[in-house]
Amino acid sequence: MLHGHSPVSQALLGTFFTWGLTAAGAALVFVFSSGQRRILDGSLGFAAGVMLAASYWSLLAPAVEMATASGGFGSLAFLPVAVGFALGAAFVYLADLLMPHWGAAEDPQTALALNLDPALTKKSDTEGARMLFPESELSIRIEGLAVGVGFGAVGKTASATFESARNLALGIGIQNFPEGLAVSLPLRGAGFSTWRAFWYGQLSGMVEPLAGVFGAFAVVLAEPILPYALAFAAGAMVYVIMDDIIPEAQISGNGKLASWASILGFVVMMSLDVGLG
Repeated sequence: MLHGHSPVSQALLGTFFTWGLTAAGAALVFVFSSGQRRILDGSLGFAAGVMLAASYWSLLAPAVEMATASGGFGSLAFLPVAVGFALGAAFVYLADLLMPHWGAAEDPQTALALNLDPALTKKSDTEGARMLFPESELSIRIEGLAVGVGFGAVGKTASATFESARNLALGIGIQNFPEGLAVSLPLRGAGFSTWRAFWYGQLSGMVEPLAGVFGAFAVVLAEPILPYALAFAAGAMVYVIMDDIIPEAQISGNGKLASWASILGFVVMMSLDVGLG
C-alpha cells in the first residue's frame, strides 16, 4: 500500500497484505490445539467487531457522503446507500441458499469444501469438522472486494482518502488473522495434519487479491456506481457478521468472551479509522 500508485495496484498490494495475515493466523495451528475452543470463539468475536466498525467508517460513511455530494438525490441521498446495502446482504443470503446445490455445504463440510474423501474426517470429530469453510471463503471474497472498492473510491469525496482505504485494508487484515485460525484449527481437529490444516487455512485467503482487483477495476471504470458498491460491500460484510460469525462464536458456551472480544475489535478498528485517517 504505497501512496501515489493506481487504485488497482493499491488494491492488489492491500489484498496481498490481508492474505498474508490470513496465513499468519492459520499458522497458529502449530501453537494451539484443536480443543482450545475459547481461543477460536474469542478470535471470531474480535473479527466480528473489526468488520462491523470497518463497514461503517470505511464503507458506509464515504458512500453516504458521495451520494449527498452528487446532488442528484436531494433529500433521498440515503437511497443508493440503502439499496446497495440491502443488495450486498441479499447477495450473501442467496449465495448461502445456493451453496448446498453446489455441493459446498453438505456434511462433512470440511471434506467437501476441499474436494477430499469424507472418510478423512474422524467420525468422533463431527462437531470439530462443522466449521465455517464455505461461508468463510465467501466472507473473505467479500472482504477482498471491499478493499478493492475502498481503493477505487480514493479521492472521490473528502472522506474517501488513501488513509481511509489503507485503514480498511489494515482492519480487514487484523480481522483475517483470527479468521485464518478459524479455518485451520477445525481442520486440525477433523484429522488433517498440522501442515495440511495450515495450507488450507492460508489458501482460504488466496482469493482476496482477485476480488480486490475486480472491485477496484469496477469502480474506476464505472464511477457512478461508487455509493452502491461501497454500500454493497458493507451490507455483505454486516450480513456475514450477523448470520455467520457471531452465531458460530456463541454456540460453544463462550458467548460472553466473544461479545467482549467483539467490543475490543470494534474499538481497535474505530481507533484505526479515526486516529490514523
